[in-house]
Amino acid sequence: MSNESKVDCGRRRLVVATAAVGGAGALVALVPFLSSMLPSERAKAAGAPVEVDIGNLEVGQMMTVEWRGKPVWIINRSKTMLETLPELNKDMADPKSDKDMQPEYCKNETRSIKPEYMVVVGICTHLGCSPSAKFKHGPADGMAADWLGGFLCPCHGSHFDFAGRVFKSQPAPTNLEVPPHMYLTDTRILIGEHKKGA
Repeated sequence: MSNESKVDCGRRRLVVATAAVGGAGALVALVPFLSSMLPSERAKAAGAPVEVDIGNLEVGQMMTVEWRGKPVWIINRSKTMLETLPELNKDMADPKSDKDMQPEYCKNETRSIKPEYMVVVGICTHLGCSPSAKFKHGPADGMAADWLGGFLCPCHGSHFDFAGRVFKSQPAPTNLEVPPHMYLTDTRILIGEHKKGA
């Protein structure tokens, strides 16, 4: 082998080594850039489904959980609360939930999977205020004498029943949203996800 060939081999090794080091450096520099394009853990959590234990939720009680930065109300509705729903059909703007504010599997009289449990996003569909629960029957907190209970938005006065349906002639244009959800067990709900085909 001539001296010239030895020099060429040395140069080739140097070029290959330089290219390898440069490529590795470029890859190292690229990793943080690509990582920054992935959603953060906080962003993933903000859109992630939320598992809720309703085992201690007594009849007539309500609990609030957060999903995607929104309050979600879960009420264990009493027999009386459920009995008011058909009575109010004539007073509702969308009594049969024809507008798409709930998954198909909740398009029923109670707007729920299980009649006793109401699961709705607690944000008024008018301007995004959070209504207050008014469970009392009759005149309470300035409500009309025939008030059967439900929710009142303090901002502009929209009224909702115990299925989250809005009354006629209210500022809110639609019923409260029912989020996608499913029952993992009798006492555990997964909010933000449902079975395919459900």
